[in-house]
Amino acid sequence: MSAVLTALAPIFFLIFLGFVLRSRRLVPEEFWLPCERLNYFCLFPALMFSQIARASLGDLPLRAIAATVLGAAAVGAALVFAARFMKPQAGPTFSSVLQGALRPNTYVGVAAATAVFGRPGLMATSIAIAVALPLFNIGSILILALYGEQKRTDSRSFARAVAGNPVVASVFAGALANVSGLPLPTVAMDTLTILSSASLPLGLLSVGAGLEPGAVRIAYGQVLQSSAVKLIALPFFAYQIGTSVGLDASTLGGMVLFSALPCTPSTYIMARLLGGDHRVAAGIISAQTLLAALTMPLALALAGG
Repeated sequence: MSAVLTALAPIFFLIFLGFVLRSRRLVPEEFWLPCERLNYFCLFPALMFSQIARASLGDLPLRAIAATVLGAAAVGAALVFAARFMKPQAGPTFSSVLQGALRPNTYVGVAAATAVFGRPGLMATSIAIAVALPLFNIGSILILALYGEQKRTDSRSFARAVAGNPVVASVFAGALANVSGLPLPTVAMDTLTILSSASLPLGLLSVGAGLEPGAVRIAYGQVLQSSAVKLIALPFFAYQIGTSVGLDASTLGGMVLFSALPCTPSTYIMARLLGGDHRVAAGIISAQTLLAALTMPLALALAGG
């Protein structure tokens, strides 16, 4: 437990530092949006492509990883739908609760997996992202199309929203490069490695800068519901499913960690653009990021990580 806390402490320190830098105006406000865009469109995709393109896929239990991550997410989604059946929610609010209960913060995930499990953890988490992220993004767009205020998304807009996601595109490109077996230019890969090294610190600082603790009070019940599913139920079911499909201890710990990640900040952006309740999304993101400092080490400890 102490080793896990030691490994995760710098990650949450960087998040806290980002919050302080923005709230105290120690960095100009104009810095944060370009920083987020640079990371979203360039640095993090470079990290995803380089890791997946070079991963030894034959050494990883791809089907078991997919079953664990997606199985836990399916159970989490079922819990959110069941809660709405028992206590109806407005469509836009429900869409934000569901996104908050399922979508992981990949910046925190990659940093945490590397800190706790080293390169094998980074590889396993990259595969989990490759499996889950496209489906989570597609599912989020569908849910917002069905339950958001706009309640409709034409097929062209839907395809553009999915294909235009740079992380999804980099995941598919990395997988294609890996499967093709073609040699990748050394200069290009070295350049991607340098770009990748800047992604996580900037990403974690941006996560902290985006926190709005006051937003939690806007919809306390919905925030609590979404957080309970994301931070407690998902890692629990990931552990159960991962154990049943025979994941080794290290990969199992990585999948529990992946499932225990707080909600991604892009949930707020998607809710705002596609008709979800962005105020509820802001509260969910802030609450989960703060709570994850406690729940992630506990989830790993219970999983034997």
